[in-house]
Amino acid sequence: MIQLDITNIYRTISHEQINALEAEACKSNNMLHDGTGAGNNFLGWLNLPSSLSPGQLKDIEDTAEKLRSQCEMVVIIGIGGSYLGTKAAVEALSNSFDLLQNERKHPIILYAGHHIGEDYLFELSNLLKGRKFGIINISKSGTTTEPALAFRLLKNQLEEEVGKEIARQRIVAITDKARGALRKLADNEGYKTYIIPDNVGGRFSIFTPVGLLPIAVAGIDIQELVKGASAMEKASAQNIPFAENIAAQYAATRNALYANGKKIEILANFNHKLHFVGEWWKQLYGESEGKENKGIFPASVDLTTDLHSMGQWIQEGERTIFETVVSIDEPDHIIYIPFEDADLDGLNYLAGKRVDEVNKMAELGTQMAHVDGGVPNIKIRLPKLDAYYIGQLFYFFEKACGISGYMLGVNPFNQPGVEAYKKEMFKLLKKPGY
Repeated sequence: MIQLDITNIYRTISHEQINALEAEACKSNNMLHDGTGAGNNFLGWLNLPSSLSPGQLKDIEDTAEKLRSQCEMVVIIGIGGSYLGTKAAVEALSNSFDLLQNERKHPIILYAGHHIGEDYLFELSNLLKGRKFGIINISKSGTTTEPALAFRLLKNQLEEEVGKEIARQRIVAITDKARGALRKLADNEGYKTYIIPDNVGGRFSIFTPVGLLPIAVAGIDIQELVKGASAMEKASAQNIPFAENIAAQYAATRNALYANGKKIEILANFNHKLHFVGEWWKQLYGESEGKENKGIFPASVDLTTDLHSMGQWIQEGERTIFETVVSIDEPDHIIYIPFEDADLDGLNYLAGKRVDEVNKMAELGTQMAHVDGGVPNIKIRLPKLDAYYIGQLFYFFEKACGISGYMLGVNPFNQPGVEAYKKEMFKLLKKPGY
């Protein structure tokens, strides 16, 4: 199992302060399982990993295989939770330089509909011209501006290039079971479809077809991903004592630090493959907790890279921050540092050591410096970076988010503030009804 280490927060808050929140954390966990808290109509994610049947996963894997057999590239259209979980998993678990098509066993995964950028869409369209590409369109309504716009453009391009019949075979819609523009279009056109459950919000949807299908297309073992999530689901259940429940402990620790004036949480990693885990995590916690003028501001950094940009502020800026580090015990590959006679770069003192040993000492040194500088440090340790442990990590963050939101006194499962920009944008664009 992944591990949680909170020993480096005790210069700021005490062990007793954490334990004082045990009853509240357990109560919040019970509220999730009993369905007695705010937003209880969006708790479908809670037991989702363990409830997925072999048949459901097999159907997703079969569809993924069909897309892999037909496509050089597959475009995932979605915004927010409709693409961030996929992006996080794919980036974490794929070869960073597996770019040459003749060496690939699965399509290149591309993304659209996650912003409104004319240059991006033009360049994406040009890249896809003359290539075998498919589309996974993820939208509950089918009318959210960013993905709807991208889908209109790419669907038209695909149909123009290969005809409606072949295009129909290369488009999958993940949408509402009965309502909405995308559901109507999918039924009319005969697209393969999957359902976004009514009781699962977008940012909690990675273990629905929203995440599982595109992750499977990328060649990642979704069986292992779900198995890891199921293990963490069991390990963070309401019958697990606080002393053994790392999701409850993380939620309690965050809230204790917040009460102590730590208003910003920085999620840090020392493995570049975890960059988009940070992006997914920012949406999960920012959208879940940022309400009623409350909530920790979620930020993320990639280290050691950002130690040369954000490092100064983290070390000596305003002491309103704490740091959560996602650490990987053992990388997949081994590289030893060579000896050079001239030693012009002065690195012979590292000769014979693994690159990962240098990285681990950078991680430990950073932790020591930041803690000495007044930054409480939480560490989440994964034995290795694979689908099983990433599945654990995703569910761990989801469960802790639900508990933490209830402890904070907000509804973690709605997002009323997201609609504000849309209303103003629609007025400016003169959309009917606005």
